Amino acid sequence: MAYEKNRRRPPREDDGTLIEGRNAVLEMLRAGRAVDKVFLAEGARIGDVAAEARRYGVPVVTCDRRKLDHMSPTGNHQGVIAQAAAQQYVSLEDIFLVAQERNEPPLIVVCDGIEDPHNLGAIIRSAETAGAHGVIIPKRRAVGLTAAVARAAAGALSYIGVHRANNLAATLDALKERGVWLFGAEAGGSVSLYEAALDRPAAIIIGSEGRGLARLTEDKCDYIISIPLRGRVNSLNASNAAAVLLFETVRRRTQAD
Repeated sequence: MAYEKNRRRPPREDDGTLIEGRNAVLEMLRAGRAVDKVFLAEGARIGDVAAEARRYGVPVVTCDRRKLDHMSPTGNHQGVIAQAAAQQYVSLEDIFLVAQERNEPPLIVVCDGIEDPHNLGAIIRSAETAGAHGVIIPKRRAVGLTAAVARAAAGALSYIGVHRANNLAATLDALKERGVWLFGAEAGGSVSLYEAALDRPAAIIIGSEGRGLARLTEDKCDYIISIPLRGRVNSLNASNAAAVLLFETVRRRTQAD
């Protein structure tokens, strides 16, 4: 059978959150819908879209038009595609209100540059099942709440809020000002997971898959904790590490009650 040159591509994994075309993207931005990124083709005459995105603090990525051709589910992107969030983000105050309503010390998960959507979704799922009050992700150099993240979270996004920080370092400072202790997770941490004071108000910080914690993030942590490993492999996947840390925190807090 001959290949049909104009045959429509099969739907991509994140088609549900990809908005194409100048007018559609402009209206979405002006409507206040959560947008993770706007992709613009090099040389495209759509400076008004870039200006509007920056006005709302949305990162703009300029790339080769072929990248947009590959992303586009319809092939009619007009040089601009927006990656909308699968779920609205919450404020930092919203997370603290959840802890207050439950009469519990805050338990927050901070993702420092997680780029794999399946990892982020799995972390969100673990956070919700452990009873955490919210998750924080950075706006730049990290995956947002894409459709793939929502699927990997397996429904958890309906029950736990995710805050997207414009400036992660400033957000960590805000947590400390609210009495939250910062526990960074690193393989070479100076404090064992089983010795860390996780029964206090805590933010568990998980670094990126390749780099781990950013230096500035690590400097702001009150403790750098490690998970004792007994096998020959010397590290855990980011989402697995988050689950171990979260449920050790649950165990510790349950014992303290």
